[in-house]
Amino acid sequence: MRIQRIYTEQPLQSGQQINLEEDSSHHLFHVLRLQSGDSIALFNNQGGEFSATLSEISKHGASAAIGELIREESSPKLAIQLMLGISRGERMDFALQKATELGVTRITPVFTKRCVVKLNEKKRASRMAHWRKIIINACEQSGRGLLPELDSPVEIGSAVSTQTAHTALLLDHRSNKTLAEIKKPKGTICILVGPEGGLSSEERKLAKGQGYTGIKLGPRIMRTETAPLAAIAAIQVLWGDFTE
Repeated sequence: MRIQRIYTEQPLQSGQQINLEEDSSHHLFHVLRLQSGDSIALFNNQGGEFSATLSEISKHGASAAIGELIREESSPKLAIQLMLGISRGERMDFALQKATELGVTRITPVFTKRCVVKLNEKKRASRMAHWRKIIINACEQSGRGLLPELDSPVEIGSAVSTQTAHTALLLDHRSNKTLAEIKKPKGTICILVGPEGGLSSEERKLAKGQGYTGIKLGPRIMRTETAPLAAIAAIQVLWGDFTE
């Protein structure tokens, strides 16, 4: 049976006991039907993963005894930032989930001209909490010990003018350049992808004026939730951890 990995905000140290967060306790008890004495693994975004044993578990909550350090995760040799135009519900969720599984280190949701999603302050806080939960679940499933950083949503002008990656790419099917023509990044790379309907000509011009290089992913036009995943996978093959 696969050992369930659980994220916690709490410090982890061998020999200690902690009470797990409400969502995790609910999942372990009501969904996975685990019992006292069952083994799990715990991580807290510090890079370390610990073995643990459920001490108590019920509908009221769960506690775990922390065992030995299983492994430590180091920072990737290539840091990948995804700047993603905010799209509707499931499309955005899917892109965030799979980008996390593929190893991005930073995600920046971006408001663009063609974004159909509008977020006031209350909705923005709720959406951020929702996106973070998706990222955490993806890390639990994929074996990641370090969560990608999730930025607050930002306007595209601010996004492209403040990024500091060594290589900045704009996914644009109109471009004649491909990934194979890009020089190997020196540690950091940023990918900008538009929402449904893509970026406007003004936004593409703005990005290119800030040093972004337009690239195409073959002869096809991909959806907003497909294009970043194809790009990330290709980048990981060329320069990232798919070679390890």
